[in-house]
Amino acid sequence: MLRLTELKLPLDHPPVALRTAILQRLELADDDLAGFSIFKRSYDARKKHALLMVYAVDVEVKNEAALLKKFRNDRHLAPTPDMAYQFVGRAPENLSERPVVVGFGPCGIFAALVLAQMGFKPIVLERGKAVRERTQDTWGLWRKHVLNPESNVQFGEGGAGTFSDGKLYSQIKDPRYLGRKVLTEFVRAGAPEEILYVSKPHIGTFRLVGMVEAMRHEIEALGGEIRFQQRVTDVLIEDGPDGKRIRGVTLASGETLRSNHVILALGHSARDTFEMLHARGVTMEAKPFSIGFRIEHPQSLIDKARLGPNAGNPLLGAADYKLVHHAKNGRAVYSFCMCPGGTVVAAASEPNCVVTNGMSQYSRNERNANAGIVVGITPADFPGDDPLVGIELQRRLEARAFELGGGNYDAPAQLVGDFIEGKPSTQLGSVEPSYKPGVHLTDLASALPDYAIEAIREALPAFDRQIKGFAMKDAVLTGVETRTSSPLRIIRDDDCQSVNVKGLYPAGEGAGYAGGILSAGVDGIRVAEAAALDMLGEAAGTRA
Repeated sequence: MLRLTELKLPLDHPPVALRTAILQRLELADDDLAGFSIFKRSYDARKKHALLMVYAVDVEVKNEAALLKKFRNDRHLAPTPDMAYQFVGRAPENLSERPVVVGFGPCGIFAALVLAQMGFKPIVLERGKAVRERTQDTWGLWRKHVLNPESNVQFGEGGAGTFSDGKLYSQIKDPRYLGRKVLTEFVRAGAPEEILYVSKPHIGTFRLVGMVEAMRHEIEALGGEIRFQQRVTDVLIEDGPDGKRIRGVTLASGETLRSNHVILALGHSARDTFEMLHARGVTMEAKPFSIGFRIEHPQSLIDKARLGPNAGNPLLGAADYKLVHHAKNGRAVYSFCMCPGGTVVAAASEPNCVVTNGMSQYSRNERNANAGIVVGITPADFPGDDPLVGIELQRRLEARAFELGGGNYDAPAQLVGDFIEGKPSTQLGSVEPSYKPGVHLTDLASALPDYAIEAIREALPAFDRQIKGFAMKDAVLTGVETRTSSPLRIIRDDDCQSVNVKGLYPAGEGAGYAGGILSAGVDGIRVAEAAALDMLGEAAGTRA
């Protein structure tokens, strides 16, 4: 197969036009093209009145060598790379140890799945509930103002990504095409095949629920075990001649599970577990993250600004955006986790705190667009060298948001026009907030540090110059967005093991090595491979 890229066609082209364009581009007769498949489809909207679809296709031709020679100077034609996933090994039948995976979000799911597919029969410990029970608990906060600290948007089967837009794209370097493995497994579990080729694939919450269950069933069918409502409260670490080594974990029930290979796929909100690991001497450090608000506009406004006369075209769907502004005070303000046609959701995991996040269904047909408008902060903003200082800042801001919202899990909100002018909001305008359980109009000036408020006030008019209407007076800001990424990193070596506790594998977003569903899944695969190779090496050494 050969991969042909940058093939451009008008938005409204008929299906047959793609084959015709391939024939013309490669100067082929019709019978010389045995077949083709779409590898990637995107669109170029720089000229809104002449929007183009952009394709990368894998083509099968009669004489590849001759065609490559003919187009040897064409950087848009090359052999199709081998994207098939290759397992790093296979567990021997007599392998006595079972690896333990802590957490069953995207990272934990793929770590467990790959281990199970290699025959290692992992034991998965998830502090929350199975996804359907978890969904009921999450609705309990959204509809009844009742928070379950162990079963919510952050904790439970599927992780925080289950209650999100289900975005499946990332900017990570992926020379082994592990992202393709992630997408392929999702399709096998019930995702639409289009996620394999659209430029910004997404799934949506309702579809993710069924997919997560299907992947769990496969892990179990391969000998893996998933235990829900099993919170890890301690790690068993022993000193040996070569340093510290993990020997297992202790659960809240008092049960001890022995294993020399423990994958920590915790997610970014397992604060009590981070604190326990720090107390046990596991090496970690504070890392940059971001804080801010959610902003809501009519989706129709974003569609018109981004797509012009093509707004509403079903092939394009709801429009998104990505914005960044470098403020005069040195802070970067940017849009985060933009959810077209979605809703703002309550994402708290601790009592008396308010946290926002964004979510969309596959259809993306809700009336509002929403995104985080967040400000980057670094460890330099924190006093001292405690790696947990970012967690304490998050907690303070979330507790303040709870207070500003009225103390009942309603979120504090303010109209954009009032926020820019520095006056409290008292009445909504044309934009109806989607946040459940509800919003309380107020002044958000005290919800974030002064430097963040100053930077966002400067950024909103700047964003309006890129998207007309972005700073509309009655767009709504809802606070606070604090869980953009983990505020710390559990440091690991090139073999994916903790730098000071062998056999402990920090992984995914919570450990500071991913940001989003796709990159977390990829990191889960990498760590599973590393653990498998170490187990196979130990087994070979034992037999010798």
